[in-house]
Amino acid sequence: MANELVKKSDDKMNKAHEVLKKEFAAIRTGRASLGILDGIQVDYYGTPTPLNQVANMAVPDARTITIQPWEAKMLGAIEKALLASDVGITPTNDGKIIRLTMPPLTEERRQQIVKHAKKLAEDTKVACRNIRHDANNDIKKKNKDKDAHISEDEVKKIQDEIQKLTDLHIKKIDELLAHKEKEILTV
Repeated sequence: MANELVKKSDDKMNKAHEVLKKEFAAIRTGRASLGILDGIQVDYYGTPTPLNQVANMAVPDARTITIQPWEAKMLGAIEKALLASDVGITPTNDGKIIRLTMPPLTEERRQQIVKHAKKLAEDTKVACRNIRHDANNDIKKKNKDKDAHISEDEVKKIQDEIQKLTDLHIKKIDELLAHKEKEILTV
C-alpha cells in the first residue's frame, strides 16, 4: 500500500513535469522550433485539424520554419490559421510553401518570456507540492483507520519518501527552467 501511494504520487508529478515540457516547447525563443506550431488548428474542409496533419513542417535553418501543405489549396487555410494564432509571426507564401521567419527578439521581450517561463515552472512546483500534500493526507487518514495497521514509524518513512520524491521533481523542474532560460536569453 505504501509503495502504491509513492508510485501514484511519482506518476502524478511526472505528468506535471511532462506538461511543463510541452508548455516550454511552445514558448518562442530566438530560434525556429516546430513546438511553437503545436496546437494550431487548420480548417480542413470544415473540420478543425492540427497543422501537422495537413502539411509537412521543417526547420531548414535556425531562423526559418517551412510548411508545405499536402494539398496546394490548403495554403490559404494554413496562412489564415497562422495569422489567427498567437505565434506572432507573419507567414510568407510563395504559392507552394509557407515560410515563417523568426524575427530577432528584443531584450525586453526576452525578459518577458523568461518571466512567463518562471511562472509556468513555479505553477508546476506548486502542483508537485499539492500532490505531496494530498499523499501525506492520505497516509495520515490510513494511519487513523484502525483496519490499516500502519505504525507511526511507517507513516514517517512514507512521508520521507514522498518528500524525497518531491525534492527530486522540483530539482528537475529547476534544471528544465535553467535550460529554457539559457535558450531564451541566447542571442
